[in-house]
Order: sequence, then structure tokens, then C-alpha cells
Amino acid sequence: MSNLFKKVWESVSNSSRPKKKNSNASSSSSSDFSSYYTDHPNVSLSNQIIMTNSYSSTGEFDRIPIDVFMLILKLLRPHEVAKLTAVCKSWKLIVSDNRLWVHYLQNQLVPWDSIFFSEVNLRSGYPLQTYPCQMQSFMHIYGKRAQVPGAIIIDGGSGYCKFGWSKFDSPSGRSATFLEFGNIESPMYSRLRHFFSTIYSRMQVKSSTQPIVVSIPICQYDDTEAAKAARRQLKEAIYSALFGMNVPAVCAVSQATLALFAARRTSGIVVNIGFHQTSVVPILHGKIMRKVGVESVGVGALKLTGYLREQMQQRNLHFDSLYTVRSLKENLCYVALDYEAELGKDTEASYEVAAAGWFTLNRERFQTGEILFQPRIAGMRAMGLHQAVGLCVDHCHGAELSADESWFKTIVLAGGTACLPGLAERLEKEVRDHLPPSVAKGIRVIPPPYGADSAWYGAKLVSNLSTFPNSWCITKKEFRSKARRNLIW
Repeated sequence: MSNLFKKVWESVSNSSRPKKKNSNASSSSSSDFSSYYTDHPNVSLSNQIIMTNSYSSTGEFDRIPIDVFMLILKLLRPHEVAKLTAVCKSWKLIVSDNRLWVHYLQNQLVPWDSIFFSEVNLRSGYPLQTYPCQMQSFMHIYGKRAQVPGAIIIDGGSGYCKFGWSKFDSPSGRSATFLEFGNIESPMYSRLRHFFSTIYSRMQVKSSTQPIVVSIPICQYDDTEAAKAARRQLKEAIYSALFGMNVPAVCAVSQATLALFAARRTSGIVVNIGFHQTSVVPILHGKIMRKVGVESVGVGALKLTGYLREQMQQRNLHFDSLYTVRSLKENLCYVALDYEAELGKDTEASYEVAAAGWFTLNRERFQTGEILFQPRIAGMRAMGLHQAVGLCVDHCHGAELSADESWFKTIVLAGGTACLPGLAERLEKEVRDHLPPSVAKGIRVIPPPYGADSAWYGAKLVSNLSTFPNSWCITKKEFRSKARRNLIW
């Protein structure tokens, strides 16, 4: 195969050498293929080739059907194909075809639909445009994405954080969240500096080498001046700590916003079941609508684990640690679509916890998740999850922020506990029953697209954009000059 393409290269080079009209194309740089564009975007590829055949040629490939030609090109590597743009006009038109570069993008680690979503909706940076960006050629996009330096991603979750390299397929490690890291009585700046230093040390990376994307846990929900000041103080402490470590560029985004991006949405309601509590966050065009109202429910992952522990103790099931209880919750528990009907079923199941042995649960399997909808059965005074989501939807409907009311009818679940089987279906059913039919019409609930790591994957989308880091990050100079954009998410 390599000999075949060597002959082809020699053939097209020889055929294009005497043609002076192509001298400018031949002198183009072969290394930076992101600078080439399709010359006639509104004309079909076959017609473009017919138009140019009068003065250029693809050599021995002239007699091969274009579809077969494209299949042969797909056997080459992208940078090898890009070099062919310098040969002649016909080759440039063929290898610039979007179908070819879509094929290369589809063979990336990131799913193609996520790449398409991010390049259309996120490439402009924040604030997001209310209409999709004008698309560049996919060859240009591929070239720019290949040049993106990558970034360190730290998803500061409410219970523990995930960190890793944006070019990897998943987080490489986990640690305690920076809100609970170190001595909580120490100043926030000192704790953050210690936290980030620890992460860089674990990753064995110098802080001055790559940009960083940090997800900020959902906190200080209100739209009051005090809450705004607290959010601003936290974010400025994050920037100060990182720039003090000579990080070249920083992007700090709300965890809820990143989880929404991971679901390939820029608007919707994110239901984040955190470690201590659950947040219901309305987001329009990537911005949290705090004026509409962020709802908070005092039931989180820790409460579910604690309730399962109480039920196991009542049944005299002995365990050594909360790790055992959490493992059983994650592997045996689910949410019933109809709680009353489930009580009459035999739901017994067993699971083996490493180093702890086998455990058998029955009703505890679905009663644990039921406290999200009926907190009173666990002795808590709080509204149910469906009531909080219904209240948020009602507020969004009444605010009339957009002519298109569908923006708040997509509900995205986030957080590890949100991965409980049956939760999305139950929540959708309860919310529809709770709201008036005219408002409930069209509502759908999406399970966490990447499980507990959804926010991390949202950050991965941002950090692999063809326009990153310029469109999303702030530099030390911008931060110090106070000329930075309003990134108070």
C-alpha cells in the first residue's frame, strides 16, 4: 500500500509540475494543514472536480470513481492527506471534502456527536452565542483540534473531586473535594494552594505547562448580594491560587453547566444529587438563572447511604464500614416506578462486597432511593425531588425568559447517586403528574450521560475545542488588570 501511494504521489507531482497556475498551491506549507479551506463550499465535490479538470489532474487516479477515491484516501493518516492539498487544484478540492474529515473526527476518542455539538455551540466561549456559530470546514476544525495543547481538568465535586488530563478518556484519579481539603479553619487561599499542589504532584505535572479547567461545586444558591459576594470570593481565590502557581491560563465553570454540556445541551435544568444535598439548577445558554431560582433539597448521597445503614442495622445485618453500605447502594439499590406496587413484589437480591462477603437485601433496595421523593419515611422534613423540580419548572415558565419554552423542559441528572436505575423514569413521571398538563407537555429527564463523571466530561469537551484556550480561559495578565470577562457562573 505504501508503494502504491508513493507512485501516486510521484504521478500527481509530475503531472502538476509544469502547470504554472498551481505554483502558489505548491508553495503552501505542508505542515500546517489547518489553513486550507474548501474553495467552493456551495458546489458539489464532483462538479468542482469537473470544473478544474480543464487545467489540473489527479494523475493516474483520474479514471477511478470519486467514491472509490475517497475510500483509498481514508486509508491514509490525516497529516498525509493534508499534504496532498499542495499538489494541485483537483487534489486540494478532493482532500478538503467535509466527508473525509468527518470520517477522521468520527475515529477520535470523543464521540462524533459530542464533537459536533461542542464545535457548533461552545467554540465562541462565554457568554455563549444564542445562535450556532458559523461552521468552518471540518478540515480546518480537525487541524485546530490537533493543535490544542490539552489541559488539566479538576472536577471539584461536593463529596470528592476527579482530576486528569483532557486528552485521556477518563479521570486518572480522585481525592477529597477542595471545599473539605486540609484544615477547614485555614484561609481559603491556603487550602486551595495546598489542594492544587497535591493534585499536580499526584499527576506528576508542572503547573506552568498546561491550562487548567476547574469545575466549581454548586454553592451559595441565592441571588442576594451576600451570595454573589461569596461566589466571587471563592472564584477569585481559585484564580489567585492557580496564577500564584504560574498556571498559564485558567477556566473556572460551574459543575452544573459542565454536566449540561456533557449531555450536549446549553439550556435546561440540571438536577445534581450531591454529597450533602441536591440542587435543581436552571441554565439558559450556559448561564445559571439564579434570578429564576436555584432550588435546594437537603437530601444527598450521604443521607441515602445513612438510611440504608439504618435499615441494615434493623435487620441485624453486620458490616464493618460505610464503604460496604455504599457498595451495596451502588450495586443493589434502585428507584421503583410505582412505590406502592413494588412493596408487594419479591425484590430480594444479593451482592458480594470485596473483603466483606455476601449481603442480601429485599425492600431496602428500593426504599433507599424512595427518600428522594418521600423524605418523611426517613424522618426528614423536606420537599420531594419531584416537587423541587416542578417548582423550578414553574418559575422558569413564569419568568418568560425565552420565546422558546422548550429550554427548561429538558432535565439532566448529575452526580453518582443520580445513576440509580429507574430514577430518570420515576422523576419524569412524578414531575408530569405534579405540573399542569400545558406546562408538563414535552418534559423529559435524561440520566447522567457519563455517570458520576459527567461534569469532568463536560470540561473535556471544552478543553478539546478548536478555539481552546483562547475563547474560554483567562490569563494572569487579564486577571490582574481587572479587564477579565464576567465569568461568575
